[in-house]
This record gives sequence, C-alpha cells and structure tokens, in this order.
Amino acid sequence: MITIKEAKSKKELTKYIKFPFSLYKDNPYWVPPIISDELESFDKTKNPAFDNAEAYFYLAYRDNKIVGRITAIINWSEVNNQHKRKVRFGWFDVIDDIEVTKALLEKVYELGRKHNLEHAEGPMGFSNLDKVGVLTEGFDQVGTMITWYNHEYYVRHFEELGFQVEKQYIESIFPFSNVKPEFFQKAQELIKKRYGLKALNFTKTKDIMPHVDKMFDLFNESYEKLASFVAISDVQKEYFKKKYISFINPEYIKFVVDKDDNLVAFSIVMPSFVEALQKIRGKLFPFGFLQLLKARKHSKDVVFYLIGVHPEYQNKGVTAIIFDEYYKTFSAKGIQTCIRTPELLENNAIHLLWKNFNPIIHCQRKTYLKNL
Repeated sequence: MITIKEAKSKKELTKYIKFPFSLYKDNPYWVPPIISDELESFDKTKNPAFDNAEAYFYLAYRDNKIVGRITAIINWSEVNNQHKRKVRFGWFDVIDDIEVTKALLEKVYELGRKHNLEHAEGPMGFSNLDKVGVLTEGFDQVGTMITWYNHEYYVRHFEELGFQVEKQYIESIFPFSNVKPEFFQKAQELIKKRYGLKALNFTKTKDIMPHVDKMFDLFNESYEKLASFVAISDVQKEYFKKKYISFINPEYIKFVVDKDDNLVAFSIVMPSFVEALQKIRGKLFPFGFLQLLKARKHSKDVVFYLIGVHPEYQNKGVTAIIFDEYYKTFSAKGIQTCIRTPELLENNAIHLLWKNFNPIIHCQRKTYLKNL
C-alpha cells in the first residue's frame, strides 16, 4: 500500500531532500544538492518565491520506506498575470513503480483542481532561475549543480499516464580549444566603436553588487517574450543577489555598458562545482565549504548560466564583446571545457551564438503536460 504524506517540518523536509541520495546511490552521473541550500529554498519564511507562489512537498511511503517525492506548485504571477492556468510540479523522484508516480501526481492534480486550473506541467521549479525538465537523453553524462538528473524510466511513467511533451530543452558542451578568437575579436572592436560600448570586468564581488539590480531588470527584458517566462520580482532580486552572486567567481561575470553606463548586455558563467558536490555529499561542514571554494577558484570546467542582451541591441553582435572578455579570462585560467545549461529548443537566437564553437548536444530534457 502506498501512503502519501506532506513534509512540513524541518525533519520531514530533510528526509524529502535526502531521498535522492539513496535513489542515486553510487550513480556517477548524479550531482547531489547542498542539503542546507535546499532547506532554505523550501523555507516559506526565507525564499521570496513564496510571495507569489504556494508549494506543498509530498513523500510517498510503502512499508514505512520512502519510495518517491514531489512538489506541487502554483506560481500565482503566472496564473494571474499571464493567465496560464497551470499547476507546476518539481523535485520529482521515484522508484520504478508507476503506481507510486501516479499517487504522487494525484496530489498535484488535487491542488490544480482546487483552484480550477486547467493543466499540470513539470518538472519545473518556482521560477525561471530554478531547475527544469526531466532528462530524456544523456543519462551517461554528468549533470551540473543547476540541473536535475533522473533515471530513464521517468519518461515512460509520464507517457503511460497520458502526459504530452510541452517544452524541449537542449544542453551542449564544447572544449575551450574550439573557441577561435578570429570569429569575434575584430567584430567586437567594430561594435564597441559603432555603438559606444565598453566591457566591465571584475575581480571583487563587492564591485559587482551595485550593478546586480540592473542585471536582473535586463534579464526580465531579454526573456519576457519567451512563452515560459515569469519575471523576477524586486524581492527575488535581493534574495538571488545574496544567495548566488557571492558564490560565483567575480571574474566570470561580464557586463557591457553604453557611453552613459547603461547596461546593455551581461553574462554569468559559473565554475563547475560537480566534482566538489559529489565529494561532499550535500554537507557544507566540516570540510565541504573548502571544497566548494577550491572549485570556485580552480575548476577547469565552466558552465554558461545566463546571458542577456537588451532588445535594442539584439542581433547587433554585442555578444562578441562578451566572448572576447571570456576568451582572455579563460585563457589565463587554463579552462578546458565549456558547458551550456538547458536552453529552450525554440530559442534559436541563443543557439546561433555558439555555432562557431561546434558544440555537441550531450543532454536533452523536456517538460510534460497533462490536462486536468
């Protein structure tokens, strides 16, 4: 018999977070989250996502043993402002038993029907800066700290339960040796002169902070036309600023400004924390924090996390300036591998940015939808 229980207390949420540690035990491709970080994300008093969303965390039990988990989410900004009558689900992990999957998803359906919503979609998080999609190809590829890994049978479960593919994402990888500066060095000089632009580089996190609010504003402007986009609120900006910006090597954040110092483009690249996260197994203390600091400074792999260009400057080659700055930084640091995070298959403008680097698609993922 399958029993579904809502995880509410810190103890229950810790069990919720730790379930994948047993499900993917000894799996060399799974990247463990930081347990304390997940707990903070699920804390309704700390995560500003809950200002515009509600979420419920469920565990599935059989014979007093945890066999699955799921989060049911309503992003009310999405429902009320974009008129998308959708209940989301995320942080979905389960044993290979479709009855467990069915029981967990029923809690998602219940929340959706309670509020007269029309369909359920997932896996996805609270906002666009959360993880998204179930892995459909690339099960033999190591993930990143900002993607979910899953077993192959997840897709079969969704399809057998009547879900349809809603969105498709691709992830790609290329060696830094593929980056040929002749593709952008001359162009970036011309673009700077033509539009009166200049690059901003940083070595200290404190010097980045005065620009971060403008960066998130530009992020909202850059992506607002994508069908899946929900804007980042002012409160969320402060939260992400404190939580993530200090975590990133400041040398990996690049800005482009005009002659009046208005921000027209930005990019955030993260050092790969995969090796460190697999070593520390979700624990920052006593030595996990040191492993992350080491990776922050010395990792030879980097993950392209976000890139945004003001609509007025899109299709004007501004990214050549960003690539030139990264080329100089990565060359000095001996970077070996560049990894791209999930990008919507339909976002052709982003895909075209990388064409000269000959990237290889190594992972694909999808969200699935079912009408209620």
